[in-house]
Amino acid sequence: MKDGPNIIGIAALIGDHARAEVLTALMSGMALTATELADIAGVTKQTISAHLAKLVDAGLLAVQAQGRHRYFRLADDDVAQLLESLMNVAFRTGALRLRSSPREPALRKARVCYDHLAGELGVLVYERLLAHGAFIADADGLHLSDAGSAMIEAIGVDPAAAAGTRRAFCRTCLDWSERRHHLAGALGDALLARFEEIGRARRSLDSRVVAFSDTGEQDLRVWLAC
Repeated sequence: MKDGPNIIGIAALIGDHARAEVLTALMSGMALTATELADIAGVTKQTISAHLAKLVDAGLLAVQAQGRHRYFRLADDDVAQLLESLMNVAFRTGALRLRSSPREPALRKARVCYDHLAGELGVLVYERLLAHGAFIADADGLHLSDAGSAMIEAIGVDPAAAAGTRRAFCRTCLDWSERRHHLAGALGDALLARFEEIGRARRSLDSRVVAFSDTGEQDLRVWLAC
């Protein structure tokens, strides 16, 4: 019986080496130009243009023109969630290329997963919030409890503003390096943005690493212990 969505086309697009490199790079949440993506994928500008056109046509990437440049980013949270799930499977089956990388410890410590915090500290945020009774789970997913709203507001994030977006408010995302869940959705996005805004964390410009200062990490742990 053949019914339901056909995954063959999407799987073929993602499975190409150059396109996979592009999609992985865009998991940083940054928008990149075709020239930058060509360098990352190790192909010519002409070749990357063809790859990017296919990814845009398939709805995996969005493109925005600004001046003379066109910037590419992941189309939405669903695409990011798909890629993170594939990274989990790749990690579980041993397809990991970071073992000898000097960035590996930093990437495992804290990194961007599209627009929210992942890695050891991302898992810590979710698990400590969960331990404090911050979430209520039902058939529709996760919701903030009154205690959770109070914790989130205490660091300057407005839960109502995050909930007002069209995307999922909060959901879990299985972390490939920790094999436990971190917090995704609009709330995860708002928390990471706030950590950056108050100087606790800073995104690397050339990788997915999120660097917390010693003081920033200490403040984060104090907040999660309250």
